[in-house]
Amino acid sequence: MTKPGSEAARCALALLAALDSRQRELVRGDLADPDLRQWTYLPGDRPGLPMEDFSAAQHGLAVELLRSAHSPDGGDLAVGAIEVERVRRELVTGSPPTGDRYWLRLLGDPESGEPWGWRINGHHLAVHVIVASGGVTYTPHFIGSEPALIHRGPMAGRRILGPEEDLARELAESFDEDQRTLGVSADVAPDDILTRYDPVADPALLPEGISRGLLRPAQQKTLDRLVRRYLDRAPAPYAERCWHDAEAAGLDLISFAWAGPTEVGLGHYYCVRGPDFLIEYDNTQDDANHAHSVWRHLRDDWGTDLLRAHYARDHAGR
Repeated sequence: MTKPGSEAARCALALLAALDSRQRELVRGDLADPDLRQWTYLPGDRPGLPMEDFSAAQHGLAVELLRSAHSPDGGDLAVGAIEVERVRRELVTGSPPTGDRYWLRLLGDPESGEPWGWRINGHHLAVHVIVASGGVTYTPHFIGSEPALIHRGPMAGRRILGPEEDLARELAESFDEDQRTLGVSADVAPDDILTRYDPVADPALLPEGISRGLLRPAQQKTLDRLVRRYLDRAPAPYAERCWHDAEAAGLDLISFAWAGPTEVGLGHYYCVRGPDFLIEYDNTQDDANHAHSVWRHLRDDWGTDLLRAHYARDHAGR
């Protein structure tokens, strides 16, 4: 049986070996760091090792590490966020960026046998990975895109979060009058996701929405596809575990809420609430061409349940 996080460990160790001593000092962190749960998707510097000055070889190894936290499609999405950010920076400055402004932290030691993790944060990308003997977790997971639709240049027409928008709009547009009363929470969308970058995601901040049980079968399939679009960002074993957990709790407990008009090009927002997860998406800023999307696990963000189980099982009596 493959050891949990073995591919992540391989990638992390390969990257460490390619760094100089100064870079290793910057990249090292600790799971016990009280600031571990501080994160943001806004522009600005982060703690850790900046990728901006990486050599081509180091950058390639960092991308390998990033992809190890994703399915193939999820990896393309995460790398796509970096590629779209280059477009944004070129639009702002008038010239192509010389490096990518993301910061890496390696938390603990992949070779110690103890829990460890890593994170990569920067504008519109936040991925948090915790590894322990019982498995691996991948949330909070944030992907943004500015612009949401690239209008010109070599990547014109690209919408990395297109399916996230289109599936939700399809569902909202299919509501009958009674369903709209429950499923559309406001005529005007909020200006950002409501949980922002809170260390602990609070479902009470989100509109209640319409439960899956009140949807027609075709609508339920659309909602399921939307949820899977987020869960399937992660490697298949974790995505399947999260989906099975939702099935065990009862899929009809999942709810969906849309805010804003459904016309393409106008600001909109939606959220999906489940017993163990929440999902948010907004596209309101910059004339509705600036999208945010986040997936939070209500019990296991930052590996909370995973680490609790590890220490209860492997450290009992110490």
